[in-house]
Amino acid sequence: MSETKPIDVRIMGFIVNPIAGMGGSIGLKGTDGKTILEKAVSLGAKPIATIRAEKFLTELASFKQSIHLLVGAGDMGETEAEKQGFNYTVIGEKQLQTNSADTKKIAQGIVETKADLLVFCGGDGTTRDILEVVGTKIPVLGVPAGVKMHSAVFAINPKAAARVALSFLRDELPVREAEVMDVDESAFREGRLSAELYGYMLSPYEPSLIQVSKLSSPTTEDEVHKQAAIAVYVIESMHPEMLYIIGPGTTTRTISDLLDQKKTLLGVDLFVDKKIVEEDVNEEKILQALNGKPAKIIVTIIGGQGFIFGRGNQQISSRVIRQIGLENIIIAATEGKVQNLKSLKVDTGDPSLDLLLKSQRFQVLVDYGRWKELSVE
Repeated sequence: MSETKPIDVRIMGFIVNPIAGMGGSIGLKGTDGKTILEKAVSLGAKPIATIRAEKFLTELASFKQSIHLLVGAGDMGETEAEKQGFNYTVIGEKQLQTNSADTKKIAQGIVETKADLLVFCGGDGTTRDILEVVGTKIPVLGVPAGVKMHSAVFAINPKAAARVALSFLRDELPVREAEVMDVDESAFREGRLSAELYGYMLSPYEPSLIQVSKLSSPTTEDEVHKQAAIAVYVIESMHPEMLYIIGPGTTTRTISDLLDQKKTLLGVDLFVDKKIVEEDVNEEKILQALNGKPAKIIVTIIGGQGFIFGRGNQQISSRVIRQIGLENIIIAATEGKVQNLKSLKVDTGDPSLDLLLKSQRFQVLVDYGRWKELSVE
């Protein structure tokens, strides 16, 4: 892709969901609904969508004279567009507290203006709101800023989203029908993953920069046996004085099952001496537990996508990873999960850490004592 090829002036819709992703690092697994949002704020959650929106627009800075933005009022796009010096038209009125109705209203205005592309910063809940209004009328691209991002309209990170947007606006990319997925947040918080396909939207397609929809882990007898073999190997390797930060997933839960410990399937738990010492922790509790102690992180891979950090395990933040060290990361996933992966992916929200991770090659534990080497893309 040419980074300097000029583009004619194009119209791009831009919507920011300012509350998206606030539940990630504090372990709330989403911010759908006023009650959960208030709880997130009370626990010290910080907005991340604004930061990600600014990163996206910064990557487009060299082309700002060629792109006219249609933005939501206030924190739903206007603030970021003004800060980055873009030409823009505001849709809607500024709100002190935004909700899904505001997202839909802005999306409707973008459709009516016949924008070339609609870009939004949010998660799967935002995607569903936009689907309801947009359908397949105009192409849509997501900048990942939520906690749960199962839909296939998302780029792998803000920088990748900018590259996709530019290529599409230069007529260099095709569109495809991308799945819009979401999970029941109430069930999610109770440890039950209930994902549903809500429909399809047109989205620019560049396979190295766009994530696929999340694939559920297979539950075949062979897969279960391999998960158990991985778990046995991990357990045999555990040091009694080491703090183990174990991320979500069925592969990691098998470790606790064999230890007769009840791990939270979709949360992060802390283990010492093969016992859970704290369950469903957030970033703050992990950092408090570390306090200079030796520790290791155990995570699995999101099926189909290849993410090890930044999707559903934001509690294991960049601050946590930096404190523990890359050499103390253990990745466990069955061969069924890794056989079609060319590389791993990360989206920690910390670009310098992402670059550091991308400079490494990681050993993935795929069976008892058997490893497969993969790089981070």
